[in-house]
Amino acid sequence: MAAGATLLLLSALLGITQGFYGDSVTFMSPKKTSGGAFEMTFYYRQYGKKNCAGQHSYKCETGLCKGFDRGKVHQNDQDTKGQGNWCLSEERTTVTFSTSKPTITLSESGCCWVSNVNGVKQWKADAQLNLGTRSDTRTSNNCPVTTSVSSLRVAQNCFSPIALLAYDPDLDKVRCRFPTDAVVTSTISLDKTTCTLSSTGQLDVGVHVFEVILEDFPTKSINLNYADGTSVLWDSSDTTSSPLCSIKLQFSLEVLSPVPNCEAGHVLPMFLSNTPSHGEVLHANVGQKFQMTVQAQAHHSGIYDFQVSGPQNMVKEFKDQTLGKAEVTLSWTPEESDLYRFVPVCFTAETNDIQSAMRCVVIIVAQASLFQGDAHVTCAPSKMTVSFEKASIINLDENFLQLNDPSCPLTSNVTHIIATVPYSSCGTKVEDKGDFIYFTNTIASFVLPTEVIIRRSTVNLSFNCRIPTHIAISSVYEVQSDYIYSDSSFTAFSYSFNIYTDSKFTEKVKETAYPVQVKMLDKIYMGIQAITNLQNVELFIEWCKATPDSNPENTLSYDLIKYGCRSDETFKTYSSDKTAVNFEVQAFKFSGNQDQVYITCSVILCQTGNSFSRCAQGCLPTPSRRRRELSRDTDSQQITQGPFQLVNEYVPSTAENTFNKVLIENRDSPKATVISPDTKSSPGGWKITDVSTVGSASAFLVALVMVAVVVGYFIRTRRADDRKSLLLSEE
Repeated sequence: MAAGATLLLLSALLGITQGFYGDSVTFMSPKKTSGGAFEMTFYYRQYGKKNCAGQHSYKCETGLCKGFDRGKVHQNDQDTKGQGNWCLSEERTTVTFSTSKPTITLSESGCCWVSNVNGVKQWKADAQLNLGTRSDTRTSNNCPVTTSVSSLRVAQNCFSPIALLAYDPDLDKVRCRFPTDAVVTSTISLDKTTCTLSSTGQLDVGVHVFEVILEDFPTKSINLNYADGTSVLWDSSDTTSSPLCSIKLQFSLEVLSPVPNCEAGHVLPMFLSNTPSHGEVLHANVGQKFQMTVQAQAHHSGIYDFQVSGPQNMVKEFKDQTLGKAEVTLSWTPEESDLYRFVPVCFTAETNDIQSAMRCVVIIVAQASLFQGDAHVTCAPSKMTVSFEKASIINLDENFLQLNDPSCPLTSNVTHIIATVPYSSCGTKVEDKGDFIYFTNTIASFVLPTEVIIRRSTVNLSFNCRIPTHIAISSVYEVQSDYIYSDSSFTAFSYSFNIYTDSKFTEKVKETAYPVQVKMLDKIYMGIQAITNLQNVELFIEWCKATPDSNPENTLSYDLIKYGCRSDETFKTYSSDKTAVNFEVQAFKFSGNQDQVYITCSVILCQTGNSFSRCAQGCLPTPSRRRRELSRDTDSQQITQGPFQLVNEYVPSTAENTFNKVLIENRDSPKATVISPDTKSSPGGWKITDVSTVGSASAFLVALVMVAVVVGYFIRTRRADDRKSLLLSEE
């Protein structure tokens, strides 16, 4: 490829001497003007430490520029605590230039990086664009889209892979690499295909600076046609081919001192399920408000802000919630100049000591869609319901509307058109995107074959539901009973995990009762139910275990069920039907100062009657691998309930009072009570004060011996039970 002309954009930097945190640039596709020149708009973001509102100013020195339209520099985000920890600015520039070359190179440089362990001071930004018209899209090539938040922070002992945003509007393959002259920390590696930074060893405390080049490569061979009439074949099979576009992302990462706990949701903020996933593509329309909600949680540290790298005029509305939660609503109304723009947005949740992992999305700006109606979509575990106002569409004829599958009916009332669409039928399309599965359908107008002309509006309303493939639950004192999952084979389903007040399993423990207080040896009643519209499926509990916190991976744990086999002798199950299991277990506590218990179960849905299914295997002495394509099971999903809190045991003041309490408990309540020596008595014995008390105490000792004999008998009997079947029905 011929060497490109260089368009040098120099930064005046307005006296900035220290505090450059990084930058990114996003290009809109170059366009030809009527005079044969090129016009190109780009958005330059620069990350700094304090005031970013005047950090850079451009001028064209090469003589190639016929016009240079610079917009105002906007400070889009900054540290709300006023400590000057970060800021971000963005400037929109439109440049007009003439060149007969196939490529053009843009560059910028300045001083100085924030003080860093790499010892780097000078920085330089580069971008090289191919100006050819692609044969597949019939437009100029689009560069990869990327950005970063202003200031990335990670605890030294909590480093996890950092996924950079690397989206290509033409759906080309994006590869990442370090520049050949970059100073790279020796313990950092970069996956060129996923654009993910990983650590191969411990990083030094301090600021580390990074330069990453993103390049795009078409996935199939295309022709590139240039202004001078020449055409070049770009061969996708040629591994030595140059990229069509090359841009640089610069950012800094501050490695902080170690923190006591790296568990997501503890002190490290964790994004909750309604937050867009990393790399997700969202859509906005010109002149219409776009909104996105980001929610995070950190139980043992306060989230005080969200750091956001977004477009000019994006508004943040922060809300501090209970249980360590916080959310921010991002609002933005695209202008006409934003039409066909691909806008990168990255965000992190911030605490005083640490921040969450970074997530990034891309917003595609288009004209307002053909359908302008006021539509509302409700997502349920197995279906979605969409409704829109009839009055919102002029000349609407509801008799000429249909879903992807015309055999599925639409309903209506006086004001609205309504469709209830199962995820598994009616032409619903299923797209698995890793963290989420998307279920999409369309309400569209149709024309009869005999119609030559029509006088009704054309409707094409696409709607979807996004269901998490797995929801990680880490809540403290928050009632979580419904868990929604999806599977590309089983479509969508959910599990309900509840705590009940008694063995009838009808009345759930109220939310106000959490944490649920129990006494030692009390019976705990719980139930799991699968909620799905699928027929011929059954529920199987693969394992259940107790932990002193909501983390099921805690090394301190106790098995109730393991490999489908009952592990605790007090654990009893009651199956009401094939998709529900109720069970009871006697309350206990972990040794030490732990006074809370969470119960997590791993559950599976199986196809009834399939001899290869995990349900058919039942209790296994050791874990077994199964071929899922034969078993037709869902992936195992973890669901958690709790906490249960052990209340202080009764401590008697005299032996007589203790004996009376035991008689009352045995007569009126099924709950057992543990008897402890009076802390005020002489060591090892009960305090006896009179003759009547001695008699009562003697009777108590006799009763205690009898109880011990009975308990011993029942323990021996229980141990003789068959422990190899999970779904054991006991009356």
